Amino acid sequence: MKVAVLGTGDVGKMLGTKLLEQGHEVRMGSRSAAHEGANAWAAASERASVGTFADAAAWSELAMLAVSGQHALAVAEAAREGLRSKVLIDLTNPLDFSGGFPPTLSICNDDSLGEQLQRALSDTHVVKTLNTLANPLMLDPGALQGPHDLLMCGNDAAAKQTVAAFLQDFGWSAPIDLGDIDNARGLEMWLVLWTRLYRALGTGHFNLHIQRGD
Repeated sequence: MKVAVLGTGDVGKMLGTKLLEQGHEVRMGSRSAAHEGANAWAAASERASVGTFADAAAWSELAMLAVSGQHALAVAEAAREGLRSKVLIDLTNPLDFSGGFPPTLSICNDDSLGEQLQRALSDTHVVKTLNTLANPLMLDPGALQGPHDLLMCGNDAAAKQTVAAFLQDFGWSAPIDLGDIDNARGLEMWLVLWTRLYRALGTGHFNLHIQRGD
């Protein structure tokens, strides 16, 4: 599959490397196709390439948004035409570090970044997932002993099925589907607790597990 990774930071490179290992073609999207770090990453594989956000989106069959929350809408706008009718996996969180750590949320309660992205990309199937845990666990759930869960939400049932199958290749069993994209409010608000757990535990090597009753 041709997968666009929109973002050139640590998360984007980690995702891109994992996808290459799985046999996908990956184009990393950046503001400029001349991005030095992205091109250094792409040089390691003939199935890796770099383009602008718009170019990577247009080339792709599926895209992953892996930028900081403050830049997510601008990147989505730059890639909007290329994302029409495609699935966009949204990993972003609206974290505001202006007051230091732990952060607050710049969007919460009656809206979410996931919803804003879906409104901005009305012809794209936005699926929110992978935003509730530390980067290494995203692609290696087996690194954490015992059962733990992944959550997702989005408006399109077929898109969520596509994402669930895609995530299985990373080692995840079926994510818990919370429903439509407005449930991104809960997924993003979890980060308020996650960051405080990180401070208390001194590590991000943890995740939530939903223990069902009879």
